Amino acid sequence: MDNKINITSSMNNLLSRFTRRFKDGSIGTKLSHFIFGAGNIYHKQYIKGLLFLLLQIGIILFMVLCPEINNTPYGYKALLNLSLKNLSEGGAFDPTTGVFTHGSDCKLIILFGFVTIAVIIIYFILWDKNISSSFKADNDLKVGKKPSSFKQDLSELFDSKFHVTMLTPTCIAALVFTILPTIFMIALAFTTYNDQDMNEMGTNLFYWNGLNNFRAVFTGEGSLGIEIKNRFMPVLGWTFIWAIFATLTCYFGGIILALLINKKGLKGQKIFRTIFILTIAIPQFISLLAVRNLLGEYGPINGLLMNLGLTNSPIGFLGLRPGDSERLAKLMVIIINMWVGIPYTMLMTSGILMNIPQDLYEAARVDGASTIKMFFKITLPYVIFVTTPYLISSFVGNINSFNSIFLLTGGGPAYTGYQAGGTDLLVTWLYKVTIDQGSYNTGAVIGIFTFIITASITLLTYRRSKAYNQEDTFQ
Repeated sequence: MDNKINITSSMNNLLSRFTRRFKDGSIGTKLSHFIFGAGNIYHKQYIKGLLFLLLQIGIILFMVLCPEINNTPYGYKALLNLSLKNLSEGGAFDPTTGVFTHGSDCKLIILFGFVTIAVIIIYFILWDKNISSSFKADNDLKVGKKPSSFKQDLSELFDSKFHVTMLTPTCIAALVFTILPTIFMIALAFTTYNDQDMNEMGTNLFYWNGLNNFRAVFTGEGSLGIEIKNRFMPVLGWTFIWAIFATLTCYFGGIILALLINKKGLKGQKIFRTIFILTIAIPQFISLLAVRNLLGEYGPINGLLMNLGLTNSPIGFLGLRPGDSERLAKLMVIIINMWVGIPYTMLMTSGILMNIPQDLYEAARVDGASTIKMFFKITLPYVIFVTTPYLISSFVGNINSFNSIFLLTGGGPAYTGYQAGGTDLLVTWLYKVTIDQGSYNTGAVIGIFTFIITASITLLTYRRSKAYNQEDTFQ
């Protein structure tokens, strides 16, 4: 109910704001609702007014003229094509003209359609900005001030509005390289886009199919439906198990290691810190590939065990062969991940331990508290309080831990007929479904499920944590 009231209130405020500007504004402000920059030109802010006008003309021409790339248009035609209907099949060669006509490419159609939608949104943002600029000049004149010149506005961008200057390129880059590609990939989840099938048919066409791909995960419909249905819940369960154990083992292992290294009277503290920091300095993929070679079928570990007579055949520590033990492979990746992850937590925790108020320990000793009790009542709560955001981000990062699984086990042991192996996480399975199978629509569905899970966990846990609700105090 409160959310509905807030939304209604915001809409009313927005409507009243536009009404007030049109009603109380000058002739120039009224004209700005239809012609960009008219108000600025009316107030003799010619450069600013011309810039707004050129932007409006440029966007209108973009929408009307519909420039094309690879026979795929932008502008209003791109919006019409978003329905993915009445498209041409493969390309054709006209011997009379000697011209090759390209067929429709649905990937470009969807991408250009969303780019056009983004341009329309930018158009309305500029529309609001040009009205606000003119209305501000109106208010300046009412109080006896002269409307700001272009030079003054430009100097503000490097002074009071410097944050706008710095954040604008970042926002544009985020829109182009993050938001648009993400929206494009989400859209593929609602299509029939299967790259292998399209290549076999020699076409770039696919169509919208609503929620069929999402239903296939649970009902087994479609070409990959049965395989996706049979493996989705096991992979999801293992993803959670992996994320929990990988996070907690590295987190508490790092805390214990930091306590041991920072213990008073310990000799060679600097040497121990240096040794563990070296594991951070070495690139993670090198460490993981080295361990994979050590524990591989023909690696030195298996060779030593067979030479000692402890085993007659190589042990599948990492599940690299079909039929290897899935449980052993899962246990090994968790243990190996500790070697990679614990030093990070140790390094971070070392700094936190040095900042714990010593009077807390002194008061506890006076009350007769033991070392173990002080650890659970003072040290651990303090470390958890400070590192809660790190703990949450580490858990989410482990859900999306591609390197640790892909480089160690490759998702194995493999199952015949299924894309997901015994140690595959959702993210590594997504890679196989898209890159190996070419089923980008199914991969997009898995990606959406992964995003929903990680986003929900992050928001719920962080907002309920003391680090968020009591960030200025520690109790």
